[in-house]
Amino acid sequence: MWMLAVLIAPQTVRAGAWHATVGAQSADLGRQALAFLPNELWIHAGDSVTWTHDADDAHTVTFLTASQLRPLDPTIPPSAGSSFDGTTLVNSGLLLGVGEAYTVTFPTAGNFKLVCLVHANMTAAIHVLAPPATLPHDQTFYDDRANHERIALLFDRDRKARDEHTDSDGTVRVGNGEIVATGGGSQARSVVRFHPGITVVHVGDTVEWTNSDPGNLHTVTFGPDPVAAPFPIGVNAALDADGALHAIVDLLPPTATVHSGILQALPQDRGVVAILRPATLTDLVQYPLPETMFDVNQRFRVTFTHPGTFQFHCIFHDNLGMEGQVIVKP
Repeated sequence: MWMLAVLIAPQTVRAGAWHATVGAQSADLGRQALAFLPNELWIHAGDSVTWTHDADDAHTVTFLTASQLRPLDPTIPPSAGSSFDGTTLVNSGLLLGVGEAYTVTFPTAGNFKLVCLVHANMTAAIHVLAPPATLPHDQTFYDDRANHERIALLFDRDRKARDEHTDSDGTVRVGNGEIVATGGGSQARSVVRFHPGITVVHVGDTVEWTNSDPGNLHTVTFGPDPVAAPFPIGVNAALDADGALHAIVDLLPPTATVHSGILQALPQDRGVVAILRPATLTDLVQYPLPETMFDVNQRFRVTFTHPGTFQFHCIFHDNLGMEGQVIVKP
């Protein structure tokens, strides 16, 4: 009888431990997948998910509450706990190196949005089901799905036409990329390179940089990084009539900085003023695009008054090889 009681006693459901990745990159670091891979998982209440960072670009693993606005500062410190039930922010802090990991446990059922505080178009969804429910997929499926999404983002078939721009006509594309809508949110592919990497002009010419990356922030910076990084306003530059910053570069002493400030694709439905003046607006997503763009523009111009070779870089992605140069001939 005792043996029968043991056999018919309810069995304890063992909590599952799931695995996913954060970001991906090409071998030369020039193409970055701004994505949680896979970007949608179904798990049981009580299960945990461990995200392993697989890129040299910075990301976060962040769960916001239903009424919480996305923080303006992506460098907010990690949260005290790593259990998310929808009532309190859970945040990994910046994940900077390949192999860093962050684990979140989900004690209650619900559908929860996962976001990266560094990249606005990098989101995912975690569907937490009550333990009696049947899960639709296993870890092998998610591993295969993550690999499929990684390949699709990094090795897009039409990338060559967009990424290998080689003109040297005084215009430079600052990055490139695309945003993909998914069932769990959105993913983005970012090409962290200047195109062309070398631009040849003559004294008195003006070079124009335009951000072509819809999902990433970039800068054009000559000289040392500004002290105010990571959200600096353009320095040593004035506004042209169309709102673009325009700097003059002469001999550029080693300690001088000519800097574009943040270059990004202009948002269509949020207050662009908050990007450069966060003290004036508390929310980056609840305001319509102002009729006047002020000093926010995705273009930056530099006029060169002396011959020489001038090196520039993106302060956010120079660790990924996002550097270039302008050769100014007499």
